Order: sequence, then C-alpha cells, then structure tokens
Amino acid sequence: MKKNINIELTYDEALVLYEFLARFSEDKVLRFSHPAEYLALLRVSAQFDKLVDEMFSPDYKNVLSAAQDRLAKGFEGDYGPKV
Repeated sequence: MKKNINIELTYDEALVLYEFLARFSEDKVLRFSHPAEYLALLRVSAQFDKLVDEMFSPDYKNVLSAAQDRLAKGFEGDYGPKV
C-alpha cells in the first residue's frame, strides 16, 4: 500500500525520541529512562489515532499482517529480543 502520512513533532520531542530509539538500537532493551520519553511516544501515538483508519476495520489483523510483511520484506537483521 502506497499511502504516506505526516506526523508532527516538536524539536524537543524529536530529540527525546531520537535518544530513546538510539539507546534501544544499541542495547536492544526498550525501556523508558525519563518520563519525557513516555510522553513523547504518547503524543506520536495520539496522532496515529487520527491518521490510521484501518485500526477500526473488522479485517484489522490481516491488514496489519500485510503491512508487517511489506515493511519487513528482505530484512534479515536482528531486531532485539523476541517477545
């Protein structure tokens, strides 16, 4: 599916999320080290609620699975602990 969405971040949110994701990339542990990381992620998530219509689809699990397959196609790296 070729559909782009735009989300907006303040510079502070971008900086805080950058550090959060960089730390995860290094140690493969997804853990908040400051309340600002949690709040920035919540603000991004709130924007998704307004932009991603498929979450209300009765076929959501299939739509999600197809999106995961498209996004991960050809990826063979390590993505951290398996949950």
